[in-house]
Amino acid sequence: MTQILAWGSSFFLLGVLEQPIACDTGWPVAWIVGGLSLGLLVAGIVSPLVGDKIQRFGGRLVLATSAAFLAAGLIGLALSPNLLIYIVSWLVLGVGMGAGLYDPAFATLGRIYGQRARTAIATLTLFGGFASTISWPLSAMLVSEFGWRSACLIYAGMDLFVLLPIYVFALPKEQKRETRAVVASDRGDLGERPLPPGSRLLFMLMVLVITISSISSTLLSVYLLTILQARGIGLAAAVALGAIVGPCQVGARAIDMAISRFHHPIWTKIASTVFVAVGVGLLWANAPIVTVALVFYGAGIGLESIARGTLPLAVFGDDLYPSIMGRIAMPSLIMQAASPSLGAQLITRLGTNGALAMLFAVAIINVLLVLALFGTLEKPGTADRV
Repeated sequence: MTQILAWGSSFFLLGVLEQPIACDTGWPVAWIVGGLSLGLLVAGIVSPLVGDKIQRFGGRLVLATSAAFLAAGLIGLALSPNLLIYIVSWLVLGVGMGAGLYDPAFATLGRIYGQRARTAIATLTLFGGFASTISWPLSAMLVSEFGWRSACLIYAGMDLFVLLPIYVFALPKEQKRETRAVVASDRGDLGERPLPPGSRLLFMLMVLVITISSISSTLLSVYLLTILQARGIGLAAAVALGAIVGPCQVGARAIDMAISRFHHPIWTKIASTVFVAVGVGLLWANAPIVTVALVFYGAGIGLESIARGTLPLAVFGDDLYPSIMGRIAMPSLIMQAASPSLGAQLITRLGTNGALAMLFAVAIINVLLVLALFGTLEKPGTADRV
């Protein structure tokens, strides 16, 4: 419930509200959508601090704070008399996203359940996959009945009177943890929260593959309809084809949940990157059956959400998991914020086919990086983690 509502009242908000806001205010669409990008940038900046706070105090207070920031940002959107206040409100929403979306939720589950959190994380992503499915029709209904400003206020009320109480009363209050002694050679990436000795290469590879995956999924999510229409597919058919991606995400997550006890999360990550590469490659090659490409792509990004939360837990353990998740989230969210502008530049300069070729090359590189990560895990001293 909390993840569906948090995503629906922030990340997925403009999927429906973008045009009503533009029509009502006359503000440039680029700046309206840019508010979300700036919010994601803020979310990335605050992620390390969020991870550290969950590491020390547990997720109860942090997630409750995220609900308050989401509500405050939405109230700011609803009352914004000009574009400046609108943008500032998205900066506030960014703090809420950084403290309340998947990565802090994963960190909280890891803090509560330890290594047993893998099933809980997979379950969370499974139901979180319905966030846009539920929130977009709800947003459309609210805008139709009450207007976009009232829709923001209603979402703010949900965050305050549904999200916040669940976090405060349903999550256990955890004991403060003492900070582990800092290993000098491993200081830097995690500041007061060091990496386990000898894990720097693992951490850097993991940050890289997760960040690249985030860039690819964000670019394709934003420009998928544009790419399909450039292939000669009509808008209605493109929308129908794009709708395939969501069920494929959920289906892949359900399958992984069913078989997760039989394999290490690195295999989920490998499958994710390979599926995305196959999907993007088929789109670039203009395969005659576009549905097959979208099935592979949807399954890949569906598995990515699970791997993002479970792989760091399996590799680094639960002791430092919240702080590590905060550091992993930072570059990922920052690049997600930049991805729409990057995609626009690629399409403008290279065309849709050239942009797809570039994405396919990046996807192949990511597969190779994941295989390198797998090889690093199998080295002496880390084989027990695989």
